[in-house]
Amino acid sequence: MKLPSVQAAESKLLIQTYERNPYLFVSGQGVYLRDENGQDYLDLLSGIGVSALGYSHPAVVEAITRQSTRLVHTSNLFFHEHTAELALRLTEISGLDRVFLCNSGTEAWEAALKLSRASAGRLRAAGRNIGTKFLALEHSFHGRSMGAVATTHKEKYRKPFEPVMPGVEFVRFNDVDDLRAKFSDDICAICIEPVQGEGGIHPISREFFATARKLCDSTGALLLADEIQSGLGRTGKWFAYQHYGILPDVTTIAKPIANGIPMGAMLCTNAAAEAITPGMHGTTFGGGPLACAVAIAVIDTIKRDDLLKHIHDVGDFFHEELSKLAARHDCIVDVRGIGLMLGAELSSADLAKSVAAQLMDRHIIVNRTNETVLRFLPPFILERKHVETAIKALDEIVSAAYAGAAPAGEQSHG
Repeated sequence: MKLPSVQAAESKLLIQTYERNPYLFVSGQGVYLRDENGQDYLDLLSGIGVSALGYSHPAVVEAITRQSTRLVHTSNLFFHEHTAELALRLTEISGLDRVFLCNSGTEAWEAALKLSRASAGRLRAAGRNIGTKFLALEHSFHGRSMGAVATTHKEKYRKPFEPVMPGVEFVRFNDVDDLRAKFSDDICAICIEPVQGEGGIHPISREFFATARKLCDSTGALLLADEIQSGLGRTGKWFAYQHYGILPDVTTIAKPIANGIPMGAMLCTNAAAEAITPGMHGTTFGGGPLACAVAIAVIDTIKRDDLLKHIHDVGDFFHEELSKLAARHDCIVDVRGIGLMLGAELSSADLAKSVAAQLMDRHIIVNRTNETVLRFLPPFILERKHVETAIKALDEIVSAAYAGAAPAGEQSHG
């Protein structure tokens, strides 16, 4: 099928939840996606942080092929050979003790919220004075389900579905005084993204994270770290909280864990896990044999190929090159992020929208977040030559926009 026929069919048949870009991709290899016309695009978004090993990676293809010929689904009423194997890998790299496997990031976050309420209830039954409310951060984004939406700050995500889950108050981002003022015995959990993604690629401050940890310790409230976008190596460590030397009670992961096969997970301490007993929570598809087999292959490949170091090195190079651009162009007002989770903030939403569109015209995929920020979430296998291609294109586009001239012609990828 060609793009116009696909667009026409979708407009009649699908609920219109997305404003899709007018491109039809049919295959991928490494860090490139290929469209219906055979044109390759350098993908610096990786399906919003999902395709960690890029496209058609041999380890992923082999895991899917092998497992799909053996067993795809059994349900969680029975055992299969991969759940404990994957859980062991996740607990080893995270420092946490227990795992709940599910289908998506928002499902993992819902599990974290339910666990927080259940944990507080268990403490109250033991005579502790602890409430049911959550503290979340301004500019946060935790997902699309009702609990996740309630803890997501931006009004456009919450207002159409009000009333959302009650008992959530928002703290000013990185404002330690505001955090202390709003924390009390009424709080069952503090919700943190160690690096805010949708909010514009903003890392949490060390002081704020440490204060949240101490406040939770003082009452028994849980510290929740949403690593759905930043986890599983994206920042150059397995989890972004490891940059801070702070262990949360709960963390949630999803996007890169199975390289495009839908999967998520909630990880927690033994103490927190005691609040959940059989029948309290569950999932039909979560932790199936196929998804687990692929996730194991992803984790093992990251280890075998020393990709954490590679992410750190290439991410530092990418950050440095973006910073050099910012020094030359006043319209790039900030560069921030860790590893291969980077953002370049431009001076206006219109400029950011135009630059992202022109990069697509040059066959380079990025997207905007928080209106003014170009978000870079490339595959972990990105190389310096790919960064140089993107930087050259971005430099030319911004130079032309800044000068009020037409952008330079298309660039071939390296």
